[in-house]
Amino acid sequence: MSKVQLSLAVGDYEITRPLIDGRVSPDGVDLVVVSDIDSTTRHWRFLRNREFDIAELSASSFLLAREAGQPIVGIPVFPHRRFRHEFVFVNTSKSIRSPRDLIGRTVGLKSFQATAIVWMRGILESEYGVPHKSIKWVAELDEDVEFTPAPGLDLKRVPHGRKLEDMLVSGEIDACLHTDLIDPYIDGNPAVARLFDDYKAEETAFFKKTGVFPIMHVVAIKQDVVERHPWLPVELYKAFDRAKTMGVKRIFNPRVAPLAWWRSAMEEQEKLLGKDPWEYGLTPRNVKNIEMLAGYSRAHGMLKNAPDVDTLFHSVSQGRGRGGHRV
Repeated sequence: MSKVQLSLAVGDYEITRPLIDGRVSPDGVDLVVVSDIDSTTRHWRFLRNREFDIAELSASSFLLAREAGQPIVGIPVFPHRRFRHEFVFVNTSKSIRSPRDLIGRTVGLKSFQATAIVWMRGILESEYGVPHKSIKWVAELDEDVEFTPAPGLDLKRVPHGRKLEDMLVSGEIDACLHTDLIDPYIDGNPAVARLFDDYKAEETAFFKKTGVFPIMHVVAIKQDVVERHPWLPVELYKAFDRAKTMGVKRIFNPRVAPLAWWRSAMEEQEKLLGKDPWEYGLTPRNVKNIEMLAGYSRAHGMLKNAPDVDTLFHSVSQGRGRGGHRV
């Protein structure tokens, strides 16, 4: 029997690798996997060009795209999560010692809409009293989904070809919220430091207060693909779930990573975050997570309305007590 051939753009993680190397495949589907692509490029190419049938996608851009009526469907699969306090960098000559020292400053962003940036900007405002409109923002990239900045928001683009990291080192910007570790910090440049020295303590406190391990990415499918193959969302969800189970099992093998305290780190994670902090499905924790991200997006003028999380994602239920998957 022939299978449906579909393209999937996804990051190469332990919990997705079984899909990439073919150990796991959705029933009835022959996947053509594209994984050698950075996240921001993948998101842009899916949302602007529809180059892939299925894609791992920025959660915040997904929310905006859905509100704008773009023909995409989500499934409640969240391949990437990350706490974000460690990605706030400052120029060491600017006397920025605490979050409120950012007020009135010029702060760089990879893009205003990037999920990592939305989380960090929202956390700075809600947890540390730094109003987002009290900062002059400069963004390096264009947005995945165009939006009109809210009145009173000071947001500019850096000139084409300029890099936030260089501008931070030179002092042209005072601080930077970034999606990744930046090269000047990795290289030990004395002009750059983290805002939060003990970022892990801050992230732990945030989780203990909110119960939220921030979702970065969702999985989206082109609407016309779902219309042609209405069985696909369930089979795709099941495949991602199997891949995650295999990946987590592999990670618990202490020989996988060349780190002396690997197992103890995993045990520490489980003690704090629970047995399955990477859980899929519209569980209460995941609904709260998406609602918090959507709340930050509304507060920052990107979303007009609070989305109904149940309608954002295609149902992957197979009926109560059926299918053997808890959703």
